Amino acid sequence: MTVDQLAIFIILLATLSLFVWGRWRYDLVSLAALFSVFVIGLVPPDQVFLGFGHPAVITVAAVLILSRGLLNAGVVDSLSRLLSRAGSRPTIQVATLTGIVTLCSGFMNNVGALALLMPVAIWMARQSGRSPSYLLMPIAFGSLMGGLITLIGTPPNIIIAAIRAETGAPPFGMFDFTPVGLGVAVAGLAFISLMWRLTPRREGQGSPEELFKIEEYISEVEVPYGAEVVGRSIYELTSEKGKDRDLTVVAVVRGDHHMPAPSWYQTIEAGDILLVEADSEDLKYLIDDRGLKLAECKGDCRAILGDKDIQMSEAIITPGSKMVGKTVIDLDLRHHYGINLLAVARQGHRLKTRLNKTRFVIGDILLLQGSRDKLQPALKSLKCLPLAERGLSMDKPRNILPAVAIFGGAMGLAAFNILPVQVSFMAAAVVMVLAGLVSLDEMYNSIDWPIIVLLGAMFPLGYALESTGGARLIAEKFLLMSDVFPVWAILAAVMAGTMTLSNVVNNAAAAVLMAPIAVSLAHGMNVSVDPLLMSVAIGASCAFLTPVGHQSNMLVMAPGGYRFGDYWRLGLPLSVLTIVIAVPLLMYFWPFTMVDF
Repeated sequence: MTVDQLAIFIILLATLSLFVWGRWRYDLVSLAALFSVFVIGLVPPDQVFLGFGHPAVITVAAVLILSRGLLNAGVVDSLSRLLSRAGSRPTIQVATLTGIVTLCSGFMNNVGALALLMPVAIWMARQSGRSPSYLLMPIAFGSLMGGLITLIGTPPNIIIAAIRAETGAPPFGMFDFTPVGLGVAVAGLAFISLMWRLTPRREGQGSPEELFKIEEYISEVEVPYGAEVVGRSIYELTSEKGKDRDLTVVAVVRGDHHMPAPSWYQTIEAGDILLVEADSEDLKYLIDDRGLKLAECKGDCRAILGDKDIQMSEAIITPGSKMVGKTVIDLDLRHHYGINLLAVARQGHRLKTRLNKTRFVIGDILLLQGSRDKLQPALKSLKCLPLAERGLSMDKPRNILPAVAIFGGAMGLAAFNILPVQVSFMAAAVVMVLAGLVSLDEMYNSIDWPIIVLLGAMFPLGYALESTGGARLIAEKFLLMSDVFPVWAILAAVMAGTMTLSNVVNNAAAAVLMAPIAVSLAHGMNVSVDPLLMSVAIGASCAFLTPVGHQSNMLVMAPGGYRFGDYWRLGLPLSVLTIVIAVPLLMYFWPFTMVDF
């Protein structure tokens, strides 16, 4: 082993370890790895940032924009409306939901397709009186399987297509992945539909009332004449000498006038009845220190919480949300967004800690209150996904035909090799913006910039692995197997290795790192690179064993109440099935043709 090979292996091992640890985000880790290979001279200065202009990076960004356009146009939402006919039988529900997610994920961002159907799945589970856990893991896995079907279904496919072009062969086309990917997806869908009982069932989340019994935390207090807070604002009431208290005024009753979700600057008057969301300590503070008193509200004060213009919505914090790592005080939700945070649930249970001191994490479920016209833009800005809305409508005007026409045109240009895929899809993204299907803000917000940075930084690492001979060194270990085992076993080993790596690091990173090894292995065996590259693409997209393997798995973890170790129960047999189905299909459609390199 040379010094350069040892250096690249140390850097890659450290990078993978940091990916698994998760202390720092993967884009920061990948940039640190990129600078490391530059400093020690494995990548020349003029090639350090070439990865950011790689066709795969441009294509991934364009597909994310197009996915936003399809979502805005209501394409997925229209498909999801068909689910109302699925009935209440769990097998039919699982098959229908997972099938639609799988289909949509073949042509758009899989996380976006999952996000649109998660609220539908939760609603169907609650209507059937079951826990959402039996539906959410299947649709998450369906979103991964759908990505196998086409070139644009998932970033690993785009990466593998571009790397094939670097070997001197044409890049994989739009539907080159379909024969094997579709076979795996259909087999996986059938398995999930029949074996959905393997999904861990987490009880206690069958209805929103079981998760957020908000009425138990609402108190009615009256402002007596002479109280020190008379004439002051609600902000002054909820702050103690500039220190925010952990309480929220969710409504004010003033005679016959009801004011749900009042402004912080609303002045308090004598005789007001305040509906306050607070724990016993803060309620004691209002009574003892602020001079308020418990009230018997005339009529049903709490009924105003269901005011048609004031809604409560459950939403989940998604990867990339600005809320991650921050507290409600840091975000200042009332001042900046005009909404109240009433409760937070984590891992299926409402948090009992003080909200002001709670730092949000990915997957937290929030109970938010606000006016209809403020909740929707707030959730959009915060990158939170509405789950079981209580009166909140996220509907947008339908522009399905123009969106499908633009998207179909881009696919046709790429499929018939009229334009390179990165050019045709980026042009389509621009047309969607010009047509008003995607706003300029949405165009930039829809791009998953950490993924773009990850890809741009990882490509030079992959080149360094190849140029130092590190990829060839690993491939030689596989070659030793070829003297003992048949070629299909080598194919299965590459797929299983990529699959294992993808369960602990980002699937795009797994594809970038494994592709040079597959190419070196093909050269060593004097066979076509196609079956080995295809095996990497499939393995990178099938992260079924852990919640950290893919954003789809992470998104369903909290709403489903899953634990870290729950995923292997359905994911392990599905992973084995994937290899069993994919290897023969690869051998048939992409045979090990002898090639003279």
